[in-house]
Amino acid sequence: MALDPALLEILVCPECKTPVQLVRDGAGLQCGTCHRIYPVKDGIPVMLVDEAQSLEPSEAERLSARVVAEGIPPTFEPTASAEEESR
Repeated sequence: MALDPALLEILVCPECKTPVQLVRDGAGLQCGTCHRIYPVKDGIPVMLVDEAQSLEPSEAERLSARVVAEGIPPTFEPTASAEEESR
């Protein structure tokens, strides 16, 4: 089951508030800042830090390079007000 594009536009990492990107053929959402992958179960993102898988830096770099190579956009572009609120 594909994730709703409107939902993808607003999802951010609950730990660091960085936009997440869909990876693993839709089975996870990656945070590029804290290197966690949040699982997607039955089409529902599980955005709980305790449920996320922490990646080794080399694996995070590999996935980030793939995201760039495939032109996958972030699910959310923070606005100035969102950046100020996260500080």
